[in-house]
Amino acid sequence: MGGKQPGTGERLVDQIALGVLTKVFPPGLVDEVVDATGRREVRRRRLPARVVVYFVLAMCLFRSAGYEEVLRLLSEGLRRDGWDVPCTAAVSRARVRLGPEPLRVLFDRVCRPVATAETAGAWYRQWRLVAIDGTAFEVPDTQANADYFGRAVSDRGAGAFPQVRLVMLAECGTHAVFGAAMGPFTVSEVALAGQLWDRMEPGMLVLADRNFPAFPRWRAARAGGADLLWRVKSNAVLPLCQQLEDGSYLSQIFASADYYQCSDPEHVRVIEYTLEGSTEVYRLITTVLDPDQAPARELAVLYHERWEIESLLDELKVHQAGARSVLRSKTPDGVEQEVHGMLLVHHALRQLAHLAARSRRVDPDRVSFTRTLHAARRQVPAQAGFSPRKTAPDAEPGTR
Repeated sequence: MGGKQPGTGERLVDQIALGVLTKVFPPGLVDEVVDATGRREVRRRRLPARVVVYFVLAMCLFRSAGYEEVLRLLSEGLRRDGWDVPCTAAVSRARVRLGPEPLRVLFDRVCRPVATAETAGAWYRQWRLVAIDGTAFEVPDTQANADYFGRAVSDRGAGAFPQVRLVMLAECGTHAVFGAAMGPFTVSEVALAGQLWDRMEPGMLVLADRNFPAFPRWRAARAGGADLLWRVKSNAVLPLCQQLEDGSYLSQIFASADYYQCSDPEHVRVIEYTLEGSTEVYRLITTVLDPDQAPARELAVLYHERWEIESLLDELKVHQAGARSVLRSKTPDGVEQEVHGMLLVHHALRQLAHLAARSRRVDPDRVSFTRTLHAARRQVPAQAGFSPRKTAPDAEPGTR
């Protein structure tokens, strides 16, 4: 492969600059993930697996740049030492060899809630505020993608592009995504959400919209010990079992098969309210049964924190994606790899924003995502010569 830098014995391809990304995803962790997923190359290549992982991350940071331009940005200053930038076809083959598993495992290892006890706007009383919601990304119109993902269909016909559906679990206060499930567009959000219940832990208060509540999902979601605050549809049957002083009331929900026998219920508390100027009645159910722990009025106000995940989607799909609204990948495995890459980059940026906010003792919402994104992009060419063989001394641990 390419030449070696004098006196180091290192391959030039290993001297890839990634700035902030290598602080969140240290090279040692990337090596562990590559080995754990069996993607370590058996012979020397111009693009070894470790470098391809970093390339995918950089590709998702520089969404508007082509493959070769991304590699040029990463290898700034190295080409004059004898290393030629591989062509687009070579990079595509390297992505196929890598597959989606290393990015998926890296996400599972690294992406956790980032708010500390001092983080402003991340908590309600003793609970960490998180939300669950879904979205979809358009993918290239190849036969493989169309067959696997399917398309949105309306009265006007089928959509122009196949779409991958994504459901995320995220911290409201920091916008850090720490759970993700993806699949064909033909699979519903609520079905994919079943892959995220085990990410919900005691000390969390999980917010969700009215598409999610159903007895089996409610029971599965609360099994890990998290508390729930979900909106329900207006036609949901919620019998009044006990009226409470704060205006809420205790009720029960049942599996459809047990409804008439009223057996094995889930006990819930119901909060009903309207917004000023509107006649629409909002109905929330929660696992927090004691109004002294969480008064109804406070929960009604709190529920609208769920919209923080809409701001997160704007960051991910508008600002980070830029003008490239359709993903690059032409195969289902490539799409999964790319989506995890986008989530990993977004997590790194939100973690960086959180550190900045914490140092200034302000709400992370006050730190501009766009400025954070631009700062991260500027670091890449400025850090030319950094070697992924060496872990940065100020790197934050990527594992639990």
